Amino acid sequence: MNSIPADEIQKEHDCFLSDFEILEKEIAKRLIGQKQLLRNALITIIAGGHFLMEGAPGLGKTLLVRTIAQAVDCSFARIQFTPDLVPADLTGTEMIVHRDSIPSFEFRKGPIFTNLLLADEINRATPKTQSALLEAMEEKAVTVGGIRYPLGKIFFVMATQNPIEMEGTYPLPEAQLDRFFSKLSVPYPAIAELNQILENTAEADPAPISPVITANRLQEMNQLARMVPIAPSLLEKISILISSTWPQSPLAPNSIQKYLKYGASPRGGCALLLAAKIFALLDGRYNVSQKDIRLAAPMVLRHRILLNYEGLATSMTPEQLIEELLERI
Repeated sequence: MNSIPADEIQKEHDCFLSDFEILEKEIAKRLIGQKQLLRNALITIIAGGHFLMEGAPGLGKTLLVRTIAQAVDCSFARIQFTPDLVPADLTGTEMIVHRDSIPSFEFRKGPIFTNLLLADEINRATPKTQSALLEAMEEKAVTVGGIRYPLGKIFFVMATQNPIEMEGTYPLPEAQLDRFFSKLSVPYPAIAELNQILENTAEADPAPISPVITANRLQEMNQLARMVPIAPSLLEKISILISSTWPQSPLAPNSIQKYLKYGASPRGGCALLLAAKIFALLDGRYNVSQKDIRLAAPMVLRHRILLNYEGLATSMTPEQLIEELLERI
């Protein structure tokens, strides 16, 4: 890392900012408002991770993912999760085919074999079907009939879900939640944004979206982000922050011990570090600051700290506990 000339690093940094801005502006042609949601989604993609969006129906979750797919030059597939969906509907299945009158089994690939997968309303499917994504999200491969099929180097899952208290939804397994790099909350639009949305419905055609970046370029941006240095003291702060989410840890404050069932995993710490590095690049710096950690923590930790019964009963939120922990480091 130190062997790279400073002028070369600056050039790559400038290209990173330029490409990010171009991608962000292209998607914003169709997505009204939701600027922080869009930025956090793009940060997750550059980090090479999967994201989970939660919000009420009709807030533009599917629109965001579809628009990202149009702005990135890669293959795209959508799966509408329903209670009767089975794992084979995602991964594919072996079928009997006849060649020269000789029957044999042939694997027919499912929609999971793509670069960008929209798992729409993922929490409307049963846990058995949800878990079909586990191997794909972690290892970029699926196993069917005892045979392992690779998905390719570029594979993102962008999932949407409705609030869990809505009728006909199933909570995601903890192991699968941890495989999402980030969880993004989708807020209701402001009045001005809602007015613009209503005005746009009168237009005959939505704004066209063109591919402005390749999937390979996203990987190059990911490599630059990983090279961003961080001071040992800040690295230790991240370790302390993650350890403080464990109810049994001596570092955990009383609120964590009282309201949490599970804390963040080491995978969550790795996600926090990488997200902080990307926040630093977007702020025009080639080094991580404590500000970057504060910005990254909610999006990568809110789904990794699970409230116990007492926490749910008192209407405590993961965001409140994360904020308390950030104040301590």
